[in-house]
Amino acid sequence: MTAIAMNFASPRLLLVQAGAVRQIAEVLAKFGLSRPLVVTDPFMVGSGHLRHCLDPLAAAGLAVSVFSDTVADPTDTVIEAGVMELKRGAFDCLIGFGGGSPIDTAKAMAILAAGGGKMRDYKAPFAADRGALPVIAVPTTAGTGSECTRFTVITDTERDEKMLITGLGALPLAALVDYELTYSVPPRTTADTGVDSLTHALEAYVSKRANPVSDALALSAMGLIGANIRVAYGEPRNALAREAMMLGASEAGLAFSNSSVALVHGMSRPIGAHFHVPHGLSNAMLLPAVTSFSVGGAEARYGEAARRIGFAAAQDGDGAAAAKLITGLERLNRDLAVPTPADWGIDEAAWSGKLALMAEQALASGSPANNPTVPTAEQIVGLYREVWRGAAANR
Repeated sequence: MTAIAMNFASPRLLLVQAGAVRQIAEVLAKFGLSRPLVVTDPFMVGSGHLRHCLDPLAAAGLAVSVFSDTVADPTDTVIEAGVMELKRGAFDCLIGFGGGSPIDTAKAMAILAAGGGKMRDYKAPFAADRGALPVIAVPTTAGTGSECTRFTVITDTERDEKMLITGLGALPLAALVDYELTYSVPPRTTADTGVDSLTHALEAYVSKRANPVSDALALSAMGLIGANIRVAYGEPRNALAREAMMLGASEAGLAFSNSSVALVHGMSRPIGAHFHVPHGLSNAMLLPAVTSFSVGGAEARYGEAARRIGFAAAQDGDGAAAAKLITGLERLNRDLAVPTPADWGIDEAAWSGKLALMAEQALASGSPANNPTVPTAEQIVGLYREVWRGAAANR
């Protein structure tokens, strides 16, 4: 048996249950907190969804301020504006309420407020271990897992680059995971965030930095997501499917936060930065082709993943199961109507013109180094070309 070296980090409190958001005031009280700045987005405010968070706080007699200028792909300029808002009040915590973007924004605000400077100063491999205030995360999608991770992804607007920022400063103090908040999520978002969660779990499991605890969480997440993603997509009010997807997303978040993601995420971030494709959707576009490229580096692990997701039978050998994983991911993309970059409306000349830069940025993120098969820049360019053609998805 080889020696195990493991460093595992997680929120101090993870509350997973229907109606968890109604306990937000009690959770703050557990940690002696009473002056929150809620970080959310305009949709949560305009749709009234934010009341799920604000009403329990008001009922407890807490004065609450709201910063709602977050954007779909958080930018350094938004973070700077958020820090200015933070400095205007005597806040003692941040509540990130919404999808991954508001939660990532709250995390980055805490880090930038603690150290000052520019957001790019904290880009990996810098260890962003200090946060000015604790973050309480309340996700409203079953996807990013940001409520459980020590990562945040912020776009550098001057350099057109999605920056991975990692450290204990980005780790929420507590997370309230309430699947009832996902009932109103549209099918496209359900699909994209669901595949995002599946990618987190799969990459955590095959990562060169995997460990026994991340393995257990990743395998459990793959089982939950594989069995329920199509149901949640087709039946938005199915409580059992929504609950399973929410738990799977959090398990996958804990898994990849402690073993890291790999090539899919490394290639996905530049697509988001240059073409503003939502993160989960760009992962979905890439997943079949990147898995096909990578499978030879960890056939046994990919085979076990296929069995857990439900693409392969228990009696299938690793090689056969790994092959079924690729075809299963292709079929899942078709069932969830995942578009190719061309179908999504990206201009081919613009895509081709960014390939070398995107490959360079993917490698610079460090994530591809965790992949079972570590690619060259030329191989990444080739994968981007394959994904553009939709070769893997249309076999």
